Amino acid sequence: MSLLTLENVSKRFGPVTAVDDVSFSVDRGQVVGFLGPNGAGKSTTMRIINQFFEPDAGTVRLDGERLDEVSREAKRRIGYLPENNPLYGDMPVAEYLDFIADLRELAGSERAGAIDDAVAATGIAEVFYRPIGELSKGYRQRVGLAQAILHKPDLLVLDEPTEGLDPNQRLEIRKLIENLGKDHTVVLSTHVLPEVQHTCSRLLVIHQGKIAADGPVDELMAQASGAVQVTVEATGAGIAEEIGRLDGVRRVNESHKEAVGRVSVTLTADSSRDVRPQIFELAGAKGWTLFELHQETRSLEDLFQELTTTTESE
Repeated sequence: MSLLTLENVSKRFGPVTAVDDVSFSVDRGQVVGFLGPNGAGKSTTMRIINQFFEPDAGTVRLDGERLDEVSREAKRRIGYLPENNPLYGDMPVAEYLDFIADLRELAGSERAGAIDDAVAATGIAEVFYRPIGELSKGYRQRVGLAQAILHKPDLLVLDEPTEGLDPNQRLEIRKLIENLGKDHTVVLSTHVLPEVQHTCSRLLVIHQGKIAADGPVDELMAQASGAVQVTVEATGAGIAEEIGRLDGVRRVNESHKEAVGRVSVTLTADSSRDVRPQIFELAGAKGWTLFELHQETRSLEDLFQELTTTTESE
């Protein structure tokens, strides 16, 4: 049985349908990246999971039980870091985590152990007694993660956890999330696509309120559009024209490097066949000198753009 299941969930705000008949399941131990352009329905979906919003239609289940029937018990099993990470700037970190422990109804040795574990897991021991308002954005995000895991939740929901961080801080939080993923099931919403490739085992893409893609990151990238890009650099006659006649080649762009007398050709070809052996044989037959022949790896940015630039009319 999946830990989290959404069944035909929809949410409207007046005339706007933010989430439109969304269904997916998340198994224990998965780290799932949840992507989509602004306004696609990511944050609304995450707030439904965390019971900030009630769906207008559909059902959300945790371990097979409906959230609307086991609301209080379910909240004990979910940790949440919202996008704006609301913290009390005047509170020292220690006081804030004590406050969260009260809200989570932790007491005695369980409480002390939970705080110690959260502090160790998020690396905030050196700022434990400092006011939150004096901390860097990176440390404030760490404190937000500490409160989210304080009660040792089964499911951890993180909404844009690296928003506004510099590259070094992003890397630190990314590594932290990777470690948290070893002990928690994680749903991670982010605009920073490399974080998904480095952190997540599975990708969900939402577009216009609907799930546009769902599957392992590598598989989705391999399947997208069925096309690859190949770069050729050579000297010789009729290079672009000859390559354009090969089976499987869809499009050819040519540029010249006048300083060295080479022709650079970038082509789009069907991913079902590797055109590089054909190009190599053609170069030998035509007497070309090859300086470069390689196939580009599709990026997550390519996949994201492909999945989220279509419109309903298309």
